Amino acid sequence: MSISPFLWSVILGFVMLNVVMLGTAFLMLFERKFAGRMQNRPGPTEVGPNGLFQPIADLVKLLQKEDIVPDKADRGLFNLMPPLTVTFTLVMLAVVPFSENILVADLNVGVLFLLAIGSIQIVPVWVAGWASNNKYALLGAMRGMAQGISYEIPLVLCAAVPVIYAGTFNLTEIVEAQQGWGWFLWWPPGPGFFAFGLFMLCALAEANRIPFDIPEAEAELVAGVSTEYTGMKFGLFYLAEYLHTFISAAVASVLFLGGWEGPGPDGWWWMMAKTLGLFVAIYWARWTLMRYRSDQLLRYCWVCFLPLSLLLVAAAGTWTALVGLPS
Repeated sequence: MSISPFLWSVILGFVMLNVVMLGTAFLMLFERKFAGRMQNRPGPTEVGPNGLFQPIADLVKLLQKEDIVPDKADRGLFNLMPPLTVTFTLVMLAVVPFSENILVADLNVGVLFLLAIGSIQIVPVWVAGWASNNKYALLGAMRGMAQGISYEIPLVLCAAVPVIYAGTFNLTEIVEAQQGWGWFLWWPPGPGFFAFGLFMLCALAEANRIPFDIPEAEAELVAGVSTEYTGMKFGLFYLAEYLHTFISAAVASVLFLGGWEGPGPDGWWWMMAKTLGLFVAIYWARWTLMRYRSDQLLRYCWVCFLPLSLLLVAAAGTWTALVGLPS
């Protein structure tokens, strides 16, 4: 019995959603163990063998916490924003190809879809800060809005480099244009390498990960946007950050590292290996670097990242016009 394409997309989407959510929970455990190793401490060890069941314990604890809504908060918006933040992040997963067959929606404008959804993710964060009726939450939301809008511009420009090289917005076709070892990271030489580095830095800034976590700087803003949130609502904001980091690593793998292409048989395992490798690199940077000030962060974007990303787009376009599409 054949399965209709629509039904297959629904089944695949459901499976991918559960796999990614479960995987993200244990990626949180990995980060805590990783940070413990870097700081010469054990990390979680009490729940399960070597702390393996700590994510389950954290989930149970969050679900048991009292749900508190401030008296003067906008109750409707306050309650809606945490799940909306996670939903926007998960929607991005639908167009990320993990192999030729593991893809929910193969859109001809996949790159544009990702960038569009990524750009509106800051909206629920801003609304959550405003709806909390708390000055620390509002300041965190304002910082997050300024940071998200600023870094979205060089992020889009860096993503344009592989689009120019491949001549398409379709993510599957971008992977196919990098067959063998012709990854856009190093071929054509120059622009792809620097665009990849800038793309990862901008993705970190959009996900509010150190050294770009000024919207929740605890020394100044308590917990930023999530100051007034408790229980699972609080946990959903951090779940969205981890999901965004994982998806950003997956998108970078598709755009610059050849996706599921690799030495030997191609397959989803290459995509996962590249994605998890970038994920580890992100958290290595997080637990190594210090947080920048808000003014420093925005200055780096407008003075350094934006001009460099424009230069990279111009270089990629010049190569394509003079030499043609990479083969």
